[in-house]
Amino acid sequence: METIYKYALVVLLLVVLFNLGQALFFMMTDKGQSKRTVWALTRRIGLSLLLIAMVALGIFMGWLHPHDVGQF
Repeated sequence: METIYKYALVVLLLVVLFNLGQALFFMMTDKGQSKRTVWALTRRIGLSLLLIAMVALGIFMGWLHPHDVGQF
C-alpha cells in the first residue's frame, strides 16, 4: 500500500506541474483572449491542495515518514 501511495503522490505532482506548464503555454499563446489560463491555474491550485492533503494523510496513517533533520 505504501508504494502505491507514493507513486500516486508522484503522479499527482507531475499532473500539477503539467497544469502549470499548460497555463504558461495558454498565457503566451492566447494573449488574454480566453479563460484557459485561469482554468489551468485553478486546476493547479485544486490539485495542489489535494496533494497537500494526501501528504498529511500519509503522514497521519504512517505510510510516509518525514525525515528527522535537526532532531536529537
